[in-house]
Amino acid sequence: MSNSPHILVVDDELQIQRAIRTILTEKGFKVSTASSGNEGLTLAAANVPDIVILDLGLPDMDGAEVCVRLREWTQCPIIILSVRDSERDKVSALDKGADDYLTKPFGIEELLARVRVALRHAASQPGPQSKVVKAGQLTIDLAWHVVKLGEDEVKLTGTEYKLLAYLAGNRGRVLTHQSILSHVWGPADADHTEYLRVYMRQLRKKLELDPERPRYILTEPGIGYRFIADE
Repeated sequence: MSNSPHILVVDDELQIQRAIRTILTEKGFKVSTASSGNEGLTLAAANVPDIVILDLGLPDMDGAEVCVRLREWTQCPIIILSVRDSERDKVSALDKGADDYLTKPFGIEELLARVRVALRHAASQPGPQSKVVKAGQLTIDLAWHVVKLGEDEVKLTGTEYKLLAYLAGNRGRVLTHQSILSHVWGPADADHTEYLRVYMRQLRKKLELDPERPRYILTEPGIGYRFIADE
């Protein structure tokens, strides 16, 4: 069992939670369960799963928000379970990082088929990135939302952190203004580059030794930004 894929099930319906655990355990999977979004995020950070099976209707936060939080630091497949079957809900969940969507009630064989597809997809991807990003004196724990310069924790606003997490989670890649704005503020604000300039200036003041000559967050003129992490 130690080499079995680890599946995290996040669903507040205990009957469904137990049923999925039984089904997957019988098939040889290692299964963890959570009944809320925060519990699921905590378990995922403590023991990174190979797949997350996630209900949208959680008691403390929408499952789509859990997707967003997970995607800040992991690319493990996320399969959504939900009674919502509208195209809008499905597109929204997929846009926020889900890989697949299964509408309740669902058949056992269909669930197992989706799990097999997710495992094949994960196996074809490069190795997972570390959830801790280091760049010089800067350390960013993407799972626990902690940012430090040396031994000192850096206090960031929610938007500042979301911006930094998106950059660090895509370290080494050039991210366009539009992609950053869409991820951090939403598609409706994809053209509001003034938001980005203001928050980037604030981030650099908090993180860079010389904000005018940044080391961690580099500007790609006319395109966007790139986060430089240690190898």
